[in-house]
Amino acid sequence: MEERTGSRGIGVIKYAGAHEAYIRKSLEGDCDREELARYHNMKIQWLQHERLIHLLVTILFAFVFMFLFALLMLFPGNWIILIPLAIVIVLLGAYIFHYFKLENTVQSWYKLYDEIDKRSK
Repeated sequence: MEERTGSRGIGVIKYAGAHEAYIRKSLEGDCDREELARYHNMKIQWLQHERLIHLLVTILFAFVFMFLFALLMLFPGNWIILIPLAIVIVLLGAYIFHYFKLENTVQSWYKLYDEIDKRSK
């Protein structure tokens, strides 16, 4: 149904946008709604898996952040801890932002699935 080009990884948010556009375009045309619902449900499962992995990584970075922050509080004179702490803060922020986008995408896809289901009846 959708084509993936290139040998590098995909941008999940861009990929999700392309999938959603494909589904909406298919809904406007004449297509097998049950097959479209099955296909979209498979993509929802893939995105849920991606979301779970990003949640686990985000939690890991949050624990690393808390550990480094605790070290900084225990050893206030050791400023070298600030370097990895700053790196972890930036990465944690990026992961939170990306997870937020994944979460919103999955929730919008649930509504899209309901729309497919409603139109198939």
